[in-house]
Amino acid sequence: MDRRRTEKNEEALAQGRPTLKTLAFMTGLGVTTVSRALKDAPEIGAETRRRVQLVAKQIGYRPNRAGVRLRTGRTNVISLVLNTEREIMSFVSDIIYGVSEVIADTPYHLIVTPYSRSQDPLDPIRYLVETGSADGVIISRTQPNDPRARYMLEHGIPFATHGRTDMGLVHPYHDFDNYAFAVEAVRRLASIGRRRLALLSPPVGLTYHTHTVNGFADALSEVGASEIPFNTVSIDHSIEQIRTRTAQVMRREDRPDGFVSSAAAATLAIVAGIEDAGLKLGRDVDVVSKQSSDLLHLFRPELLVVNENFRLAGSELARSVLGWIGGATPGSLQSLSVPSEVLAYRRSVD
Repeated sequence: MDRRRTEKNEEALAQGRPTLKTLAFMTGLGVTTVSRALKDAPEIGAETRRRVQLVAKQIGYRPNRAGVRLRTGRTNVISLVLNTEREIMSFVSDIIYGVSEVIADTPYHLIVTPYSRSQDPLDPIRYLVETGSADGVIISRTQPNDPRARYMLEHGIPFATHGRTDMGLVHPYHDFDNYAFAVEAVRRLASIGRRRLALLSPPVGLTYHTHTVNGFADALSEVGASEIPFNTVSIDHSIEQIRTRTAQVMRREDRPDGFVSSAAAATLAIVAGIEDAGLKLGRDVDVVSKQSSDLLHLFRPELLVVNENFRLAGSELARSVLGWIGGATPGSLQSLSVPSEVLAYRRSVD
């Protein structure tokens, strides 16, 4: 009996990709029961759910997405929309990792929808909505009055933003508290005697630019330090542009003795510019920088760092989108990461 069943199983699998009928045959259950077991339906016993899901995994069963869409109107796709020219690779890989961890045990799949600097950022959103290509969307580089968020709200598409808007409209988001980051960075620099501070900020037009600039300004007033203008470049500029501008500023008599940097890659350029001017990090000037991986201290241990977890951001954004798809209210799907303390590895003694 077992031998005949095994032979029939092998024959079924040889005919093509496993289907619900294949699973039903192999488990001795009905197609409806198998379908509900795969969806963790509570009316199906726990042992039955485990058995069906184990067999599905062993034979490589995957739902036919075209069939799912016809039956349910869903695609089982979450789209991560990214500007391929502006996002740095560590951000992209960590966000994807975080999203993938959350959706791994769900029917959902992740697709990355890229767009370039020459495109309107709304174009890929329109495409996803008009073609029904995804059940949920994640976007970054969020603006205070973001047309992408407004468009998706108007069309009833579940989404989450990496960063907050300021439109008076409620939607899911995950953000890093950049106001608090700037405040803590200035306080740390002031505590080691730095009084003339410069800020390398996010690009103008993004919400976290405003948060960072406001935190920097408020903290300068609090500690009695002064700002050395450094607003002709942002973290969106090239490494060479930031390096050149830093060297120019550091050759002045009224040069800054402290920097706050909003991105680790840009910090490498700041340090290069400082050294081009013949000055020494940790002695003549200090830098507090955000980082998403524990690498800056390997480059220069004198750097002061604050960690931002992009994997956590990806996980939170995925949970928010899935939560909205599952019926949760958008206002309950918002999260804000608090910066870590400013970490020091080694002070220069030269």
